[in-house]
Amino acid sequence: MEERRPYTFDRVVRIVIIIASIVGIFYLLDILKGVLLPFLIAWLMAYLTHPLVNFFQVKCKLKNRVLSIAVTLLSILLAVVVILTAIFPLIIEEVNMTKDLIVNYAHSIKTISILPESWRDYIVSQINWENISQIATFDNVKALLSGLFSGGISILSGTTSLVMTLFGLFIIVLYLIFILLDYKEIQEGFRSMIPEKYKATAISIIDDVETSMNTYFRGQATVAFCVGILFAIGFSIVGLPLAILLGLFIGMLNIVPYLQTIGFVPAIILTMLQSAQTGEPFWWLFMWVLVVFIVVQVIQDMFLVPKIMGKAVGLNPAIILLSLSIWGALLGFVGLIIALPLTSLCISYYQRYVLKKNKKNDK
Repeated sequence: MEERRPYTFDRVVRIVIIIASIVGIFYLLDILKGVLLPFLIAWLMAYLTHPLVNFFQVKCKLKNRVLSIAVTLLSILLAVVVILTAIFPLIIEEVNMTKDLIVNYAHSIKTISILPESWRDYIVSQINWENISQIATFDNVKALLSGLFSGGISILSGTTSLVMTLFGLFIIVLYLIFILLDYKEIQEGFRSMIPEKYKATAISIIDDVETSMNTYFRGQATVAFCVGILFAIGFSIVGLPLAILLGLFIGMLNIVPYLQTIGFVPAIILTMLQSAQTGEPFWWLFMWVLVVFIVVQVIQDMFLVPKIMGKAVGLNPAIILLSLSIWGALLGFVGLIIALPLTSLCISYYQRYVLKKNKKNDK
C-alpha cells in the first residue's frame, strides 16, 4: 500500500499557492473575457479549418500558404451562400404554409380526438390562434432572423455599435488568418515553452486533450451536420410542416450527442398541425415521424459515427452538458469555448495522476 505524503508546512504553502493561482487565473479571465473572446473564436475557427487549409496546400498542390488560406475561406463563404440561397426560399414557403395550418388547426381542434375534451375547450378559449398566425409571416420571420443575427454579432463584439461590431468581426478575421499562417509554429512554440522536467508529462496530457477535441469538435460537428440533413430529408418525405427548419434544428442539437431527443416536442406539435390539415389520423402520421427518428438514429450509430469518429472515445454526453453549463456560468461565452478543452485536461490529469492510468498502456 502506497504511503501518503505528510502535510508539511512547505507542502501546505504550495497547495495554497496553487489554489490562489487558479483563483487568480479565473479572475483574470473574467476581467479580460471581452478582449479574449475574438481571439478564442478565431482560434476555434482556425482549429476547425486547419485540415481544409492543409488539404488545399498538400493535396491540391497550392504550395503558397496564403493562397491556401484564401481558397479555404472563399470556399467556406461560397458554401454558406449556396446553402442559404437554396434553403431560404423553402423556409419562407414552409413558414407561410405553417401560418395556414395554424388557422386550420384553430377551426378543427374540436375534432381532434387525441386530446381530452377539457383540454380542447381550454385551448380554444385561452389561445388566440389568429394572433399566432399573424406572427408567422415573412416580415416577422425576417425581422426575427435579423434580430438574432445582429444580437449574436453584438455578443461576439461586446457592443451594440454597428461600427464596433464590424471592427470586432474584422479583428476575428485577422486573428484567424494570422493563426492559420503559423499554425504549426504556434503549436510547436507552446510545446517548446514547457520546461524539460515536465515536458513528457505535459505533452502526454496535451495529446489526450487534442484527441478528445478532435473527436468532439471535428467529428461530432460533422455527424451533427449529416444528421440535420437526414432529418430534413426525412421530415420532407413524410410531409411534416417546417421540415427543413426542424431537421436543421435537431442536427444542431446533436452537437451534444443524443440531445436530439428534445426534437420530439416540436415534431409532435407539427404532426398535430399536419393532421389538422390533411385529416389523416394523428397516430398514423406520428408513426412515420417516429420511423424517421429511428432510421436516422440507426444510420448515425451504425454508419456515421463509426466512419467519422472511428474508434476514438469522446467525452460522455452528460459530462459535455455539465461542463458547458458550469464553464458557461463562470465565464459566459468564453467559458463555452474553453469548456471542453479544460474539462478534457482535468479528466486526463485525474486519470493519470490520481487513478494512475496510462492511456497508451491501456490500449
